[in-house]
Amino acid sequence: MSPFRRQRGLTLIELLVSILILSLGLLGLAKLQARMQLSDMESYQRAQALILLADMSNRLTANASNAASYVTGTSSPLGTGMTCPTSTATRQQADAADWCNSLQGAAETDATNGKTGAMLGGRGCIESLGSSQYLITVAWQGLSPISAPPSSVACGAGAYNDGKTCTSDLCRRVVTTVVRVATL
Repeated sequence: MSPFRRQRGLTLIELLVSILILSLGLLGLAKLQARMQLSDMESYQRAQALILLADMSNRLTANASNAASYVTGTSSPLGTGMTCPTSTATRQQADAADWCNSLQGAAETDATNGKTGAMLGGRGCIESLGSSQYLITVAWQGLSPISAPPSSVACGAGAYNDGKTCTSDLCRRVVTTVVRVATL
């Protein structure tokens, strides 16, 4: 018999190491998939917010002669957690009611959860900047903490803190636009 035997197959240790490496790779892929789903939802919410921001911007410019009546300030935003206006006697009241309902998710409903067609905790604010300029802001609840919006954007400030991971407005997301109304 020869002192050198031919190696046949894998040893048990080689097999266990291969399984460990494969397992770590699969766990990494699962984490990547979960992160991609989170990013996809964040993108969807931002797209919804931009649509609602453009909607109110168009409504305000279409009713330019009454633009000052659209101002809500940051202490009384429209949207989630608020009672939407029901009066539609003026164009501004109808616009405020529509925008409030849209911020709450009225575009899509289901029997269990009610309004589900917008961002999580969507709120909208309209502030007067003077000189016929208005700052329109849409704020909502992000899914994970990243960074707080600038302190100059007060809409929804402090409303999305859960005391655990979402503190110091790290989960608050905002989009803003300035509308300049021409004096005709």
